[in-house]
Amino acid sequence: MNNTNDNYTRKVMIKSIVIMAVLVLITIIVLAPIYILFVNATRDPQAITNHPLSFIPGTSFIRNIKETINLNKIGKISYSAWIGYRNSFFITVSATALCIFFSALTAYGLVIYDFKLSTPAYTFILAVMMVPVQVTSVGFVQFMGKLKLTDTYWPLIVPAIAAPAIVFYMRQYMKANFPTEIVEAARIDGSGELSTFVRIAIPMLKPAVGVQAIFVFIANWNNFYTPSMILISREFKQYTMPMMVESILSNDKLSDQGVRYCAIVLSILPIIVIYCFLSRLIVDNVAEGGVKE
Repeated sequence: MNNTNDNYTRKVMIKSIVIMAVLVLITIIVLAPIYILFVNATRDPQAITNHPLSFIPGTSFIRNIKETINLNKIGKISYSAWIGYRNSFFITVSATALCIFFSALTAYGLVIYDFKLSTPAYTFILAVMMVPVQVTSVGFVQFMGKLKLTDTYWPLIVPAIAAPAIVFYMRQYMKANFPTEIVEAARIDGSGELSTFVRIAIPMLKPAVGVQAIFVFIANWNNFYTPSMILISREFKQYTMPMMVESILSNDKLSDQGVRYCAIVLSILPIIVIYCFLSRLIVDNVAEGGVKE
């Protein structure tokens, strides 16, 4: 009996070690490029040119930051981190808020309300999810042109309401974790439908909202494709952060590698902050839910 227990314990330990080793390897593979990016942002431009790969941080981070911030002032290139941050934050935060709210509302309607077209509506949403954005790009730009909305941020914000992939995830989450009885109890207590959704459903969907908010925020923050089509006049004051970074990376006259890496670092810092904040929120809510159960 003892031998059987020892063998089982040994197998479990070996399995745990193998899983841990694989997870550590995957973590290194994922984080190594980001680490090298941050390291190169601190190095001297000449050192980067001579030895592009280094794991030892340099001492030129302040210098690279100053050179990057002052690019527009010295007339080298059209770049301003502050303008990029302002425009990207406005577009991304607005689009994320609309996307999460209306996607959750759509999923709530599909799960809570029993109507004949619920299944066809869900099938239609899945069908739309399969259509690539590039397929509809030409028609979308022409339509925005007819509405005279090109060179504005409205086409970059309002269409975020329609997000089939987010609706799909929210519906699946609600099917598995959302008790419909609580909605019926709220109706008996006299709560309105929208009030029930905002005051009861949204707080219970925090884990799903947090996960999808991360994905939507990252997708909108990194979006270069759509703004480059809509902001056709290329006015510097309308540039988003990805457009700012692209203007640096595509400029063959800029030989300062430290500035290039520093510009990329500045562009991804908000993503890292948002991810860390929402990840902690997700973990806290899951832990609280487990305690309540």
